[in-house]
Amino acid sequence: MERWVGKVAVVTGASSGIGAAIAEALVKEGLIVAGFARRKEKVEQLAKKLKDAKGKLHAVKVDITKEKKVVDAFKCVKKNLGPVHVLVNNAGVARDTSLIDGDSQKWKDILDTNLLGLCVATREAIKDMKANNVNGHIIHINSVAGHKVPFIPFVNVYAASKHGVTALSETLRHEFIQNQLKIKVTVSFKVLL
Repeated sequence: MERWVGKVAVVTGASSGIGAAIAEALVKEGLIVAGFARRKEKVEQLAKKLKDAKGKLHAVKVDITKEKKVVDAFKCVKKNLGPVHVLVNNAGVARDTSLIDGDSQKWKDILDTNLLGLCVATREAIKDMKANNVNGHIIHINSVAGHKVPFIPFVNVYAASKHGVTALSETLRHEFIQNQLKIKVTVSFKVLL
């Protein structure tokens, strides 16, 4: 972790759960963390708790499903905090629905957050890393459901989205090799949901 001390990390979905825990751990290790979340006030509360930590947490209001908001948030981070060195794509949702008679808006919410939001955040982080000659690290928080489809009623599209995260991570690794970028990609797993 010493290599990242004083460097900028972006954590999506930083307002609660795994995202908040990751943001907290990174700040305690000395990173400058931009916590992206729709519920900015939750990230601000965490930042107050961490005011004496080695690093610093900055709350950034972002809806990961809105491309312009994500692009603007990365511009804000670059302008106010510096170049991005680490991106932790943690934002994710699950919605109770099915394939047989499912709600297409719930499907869209899952795919827009778990896949498209991840893609946009990844693109913006890499664009910044390349512009600043940063050998960064992209971390996708995935799920066991991204490798094996569990039988959990009404969680059908969630597993498909997490399989997509697995495929996108491998695709990204290939693109890094092809473009001779010294950026790493890691997929980390949480248990099911």
